[in-house]
Amino acid sequence: MLLRCRVTPYAPGPGVDRVGGTEWAPMNATDPTHTDPVDGWSLVVPLKPLALAKSRLAAAAGARLRPRLALAFAEDTVGAVLNCPRVRDVAVVTDDPAAAAALAALGARIVPDTPAAGLNAALAHGVRAVRSRRPCARVAALNADLPALRPAELTRVLDAARKFPRAFLADAAEIGTTFLSAGPGVELEPAFGGASRRRHLSSGAVEIRLAGVDSVRRDVDTGEDLAAAGALGLGPRTAARWLPAAG
Repeated sequence: MLLRCRVTPYAPGPGVDRVGGTEWAPMNATDPTHTDPVDGWSLVVPLKPLALAKSRLAAAAGARLRPRLALAFAEDTVGAVLNCPRVRDVAVVTDDPAAAAALAALGARIVPDTPAAGLNAALAHGVRAVRSRRPCARVAALNADLPALRPAELTRVLDAARKFPRAFLADAAEIGTTFLSAGPGVELEPAFGGASRRRHLSSGAVEIRLAGVDSVRRDVDTGEDLAAAGALGLGPRTAARWLPAAG
């Protein structure tokens, strides 16, 4: 079902980039590069309980460091998102109390995963929570494991996504998906997991093809993925936890 939604036009402004290993500056809502908050994007970020997250990373990081890295990935992802000039707010769908506290401290809204029925159910639930407050919100789902994410690159992806009712960005392997968006009044219809690029294409979502947005595509599941993210420049929390362990 589609809703009647009035959308405020905007003029794209320059993005905000990052310096690897440094803290993010607080978001300034009065900054002219930020879009009208009424029409800004709401991003939904799902996060498993940390004890279960990133199981494939254990071989590289060890059992004790793995959940701490999963939280660091999420913190750097959410921190970058909140510093993106197109983003109005972030809803993190999680039942993990430690993650909820850490991400709420960054400025995210925490939505309990009441469906407890997997990733796509959590995303649909997060979108409902966002639109219960703003029925015509532009929404996008974003992976929680993007530790090299740059606000300027996410800005470009959001600006491209704005042109279509639904759009997505494939992961670095071009098999999965790291980002899926839905415009005002449009259902998100998430189909994440495994070969989700093909499923999102089949569902009618438009694939975003942009060069130079590697940080938005670089999710991390394995030690090799983490090395590739490190080549892009890890966020401060991931760097603080991983670089000493990696030697």
